[in-house]
Amino acid sequence: MIITAKTNKLNYLKTTIVLILVFLSTLASAQNVKLVSGTVIDAKTKRKVAKAEFKIQNADSSKIYNAKSNSEGVFSFKNIPLGDYTLIVDDKTYSRQNLPFSLTEEHIKGYTFSTFKINRKVSWMFNWGDAYGKEHYWSHVFAQVILFFYFACLFLVLFYSILQVTLAITYVKNKKKKEAEIKPVFDPNNTPKVTIQLPMYNELYVADRIIETVANFDYPADKFQIQVLDDSTDETVDVIAKKVAEVAAKGINIQHIHRTDRTGYKAGALDDAMDRVEGDFIGIFDADFIPDPDFLQKVMPYFNDEKVGVVQTRWGHINKDYSLLTELQAFGLNGHFAIEQGGRTASGHFINFNGTGGVWRKTCIEDAGGWEHDTLTEDLDLSYRAQLKGWRFEYREDVIAPAELPITMSALKSQQHRWMKGGAECFIKMWKQLATTKGVRLSNRIHGLSHLFNSSVFIFILIIALLSLVVLHIKDSFSDLNNVLQYAAFFLISTVFLMYYYWHSYRDKTKNLFTSFLKFFGRFFVFLMVSMGLSLNNSVAVIEGYLGIKSSFVRTPKFNLAANDSAKENKYDKKSLSILNIGEGLLFLLFLGTAINRTIYGDLGMVPFHLMLAFGFGLVFYHSIKELRGVKAK
Repeated sequence: MIITAKTNKLNYLKTTIVLILVFLSTLASAQNVKLVSGTVIDAKTKRKVAKAEFKIQNADSSKIYNAKSNSEGVFSFKNIPLGDYTLIVDDKTYSRQNLPFSLTEEHIKGYTFSTFKINRKVSWMFNWGDAYGKEHYWSHVFAQVILFFYFACLFLVLFYSILQVTLAITYVKNKKKKEAEIKPVFDPNNTPKVTIQLPMYNELYVADRIIETVANFDYPADKFQIQVLDDSTDETVDVIAKKVAEVAAKGINIQHIHRTDRTGYKAGALDDAMDRVEGDFIGIFDADFIPDPDFLQKVMPYFNDEKVGVVQTRWGHINKDYSLLTELQAFGLNGHFAIEQGGRTASGHFINFNGTGGVWRKTCIEDAGGWEHDTLTEDLDLSYRAQLKGWRFEYREDVIAPAELPITMSALKSQQHRWMKGGAECFIKMWKQLATTKGVRLSNRIHGLSHLFNSSVFIFILIIALLSLVVLHIKDSFSDLNNVLQYAAFFLISTVFLMYYYWHSYRDKTKNLFTSFLKFFGRFFVFLMVSMGLSLNNSVAVIEGYLGIKSSFVRTPKFNLAANDSAKENKYDKKSLSILNIGEGLLFLLFLGTAINRTIYGDLGMVPFHLMLAFGFGLVFYHSIKELRGVKAK
């Protein structure tokens, strides 16, 4: 009986303990949230995301619960204790995001997040940081480095445009004053002797035209000499010899100086003839120019000031309306010959002799060290050496020297390559001297260095274009960098500055300013796009110049359209498929594809920029291939 009583008491105690444990378990269960859930969608595509990985972490205990979204994009956590938590997107495909939240007694039945948007990571960016427990640490650092270079190039383009707009403002302020000034009068009895030099190399189509044109100059015969500096290696030699004989028979002082050794190219020819120059002043014209008979009458009076070493005139365009290509070239050159040359002259900054269409004082050339041929732009080189010696350059926008513009893409690219590479070579050669020569104003140093360096703007444009593709992926990957990228829109002001610059050099204005501006607006943006399209060709040229890679002086083919209407008939306009042509085609496809892709996904921020790049590279590529096919068909 005693044993039975003890057994019953023991059973009773066990039952009581079980009931207490069940009660406590039920009570604990009542303090858990049955279901924490949400729906996840891709921020770009707006589609529900399956198998995205999430976790929630308790703020006090650091305990972690894991979950994955299902095919409907729903993720859920069951029986989560009350407390403070952080919802974490912990997925290799999507960017990490943290969202703090709290579970209280009112959430016992369930807690639901509003629709959760997540951003896809850039899969090809470096992920070294994952191995160290820091999500994309080095990828983030790499993105910041990319943004640094991107914004640095944007700033350099902005700095260039600021300098250009300051020249435009100075030009506009000075224009009326320049027009109202009293011009010196030509006195044929006291005018000095002038030698006109015509450097040529295989100019079959235009050689006789330029000789005939200069021979018709209205200038005292006893104070006039013509030198034809002929480096030709084909039948041009005979054409020149025949024309020189005809002109000499008229009693005009003319010499045919033919070199069989083309050392130094154009600069070498000019330097070689210096000891046979009879005049105290030297005028220079390339073979494609057609100066008016009274050219010297308009120019020579400005040399009454003995400090003037050069008088440079504005280039005219005899074939501006030939095609869109020539119209765009005229548009760009008018900017240089109005704003840059005019604005720099008005500000007292250094300008440059443009290689043709101007006259030098012989003693200025000699004092500056003479023609040197270690760069492809001997004119720019000598210009800066002369001005650093104290010589003053006079620019006359009102005196026009008409010339022929390149009519083919291959000819234009060849000319641009020489100008851009020569500019870079001159920067390397002259920047220290310009920066350190005593007596040079600080503003002249800044504008001079910018002038010598400005061909590099094409490198910055190309870098901005290429990095913009990476920047799009950075924008998708790192939400904390989006705020920084918003400031890139500020640099659009560069376009406004350049528009002001080109508007004041635009020479097709009519009385109807509204119609003129609409035409200008379209022309400006087409010019901008084609300039972008030439950025690969020009960047390669600039880099070659900075690296000291030497190349021969490839002169621009001339066509003499009045006598030769077909560009296909010019034997000097060499065309061949190059790696640059292929690169331009690939860039066209790349930027067009990116613009289409971003339009589809509704990210329109850079679409206009990429469409402009696609149009520019596409136009350059199309014309290059079209001309190449024309040669093959012939």
